[in-house]
Amino acid sequence: MPPEIHPTAVVHPSARLGDGCRVGPHAVIDAHVIVGADCQIGPGVYLTGHTQLGSGNRIHAGAVLGDAPQDFKYAGQSTRLRIGNDNVFREHVTVHRSNRLDEDTVLGDGNFRLVTFKGGLPGAGWDVSAKTEAEAKRDGDVVRFKDLAELKGGVLTIGATSLKRIERHSPTEGAKPPAGAIILLDGSNADAWKGGHLDERKLLAAGTTSKQAFQSFTLHLEFLLPFKPLGRGQGRANSGVYVQNRYEVQVLDSFGLKGLDNECGGVYQNSAPKVNMCFPPLQWQTYDIEFTAAKFDADGKKTANAILTVKHNGVVVQDKLSLKGATPGGGFKTEVPAPGPFQLQGHGNPVYYRNVWIVEQK
Repeated sequence: MPPEIHPTAVVHPSARLGDGCRVGPHAVIDAHVIVGADCQIGPGVYLTGHTQLGSGNRIHAGAVLGDAPQDFKYAGQSTRLRIGNDNVFREHVTVHRSNRLDEDTVLGDGNFRLVTFKGGLPGAGWDVSAKTEAEAKRDGDVVRFKDLAELKGGVLTIGATSLKRIERHSPTEGAKPPAGAIILLDGSNADAWKGGHLDERKLLAAGTTSKQAFQSFTLHLEFLLPFKPLGRGQGRANSGVYVQNRYEVQVLDSFGLKGLDNECGGVYQNSAPKVNMCFPPLQWQTYDIEFTAAKFDADGKKTANAILTVKHNGVVVQDKLSLKGATPGGGFKTEVPAPGPFQLQGHGNPVYYRNVWIVEQK
């Protein structure tokens, strides 16, 4: 049976994918991989440098052939993609330099943005003073941010200081539910979710609602964002956690962005996060949410707003936020005394969740 590479998977160097394989959306095919003939290459897939692509494949819209991971975590790696005959390329396929295709092919532009913080990274020493931002375009294997810095071979040099890429982890990643917690997702099944489906990694895809409804609680969940460097704004791994299916805590690849109310950690159209704690895509991130439901009198008139506190990757980004009303896009458009479920919003992006549990407030 031909192999199937599922969404957001990473195929590591020197692997061989046989003829007739199916590569799911947003997978990353690493260097020196040999891809056989007559394969289906899904949208948003990245084939990196030195990959050999056989004949008769069908490459769908949004695929990137060449050095996308060079733009991500393989900075400095050269690109020598070998492309076989009779491949079918759909519109908006991007083929990076050192590869040869028809003149109508859209070429990637290798742009980078550099953001520097005084004192340390967000949530780890940054003094919240003004950030320094610069943009540059890759020239061969080097990215020069004018007189500020240079990126080459995975090393960022600023003056006499050299910095290598690190991978941060949330202090609550993998947090175990306490006694009495209600387990909504532990990887064993998706029974707690309407239409929920676990993939072969035991992860829950966005686009589902919990069967159970809740009032006030503490919630823990973990989410994984795809790498979509050509996406912009809300097209960059958009999802959302709707508390009571009324109030949206935004989920988005906001790494290096401004940190607005419609970006990760924001409450849509209500409040921007106090700090942009978004990690890069393809890294697990956490939300720890404390929620106190709105209060109503005997006649159903609201007497107190719902209160929301959100920790993103262990750092408070919303602190006892008073919610004046429901946010757009939820299943429930108004506030009522009845409890509500969670919605993990599906927005056409391969966003995945794991380790979801809740402790109800009595």
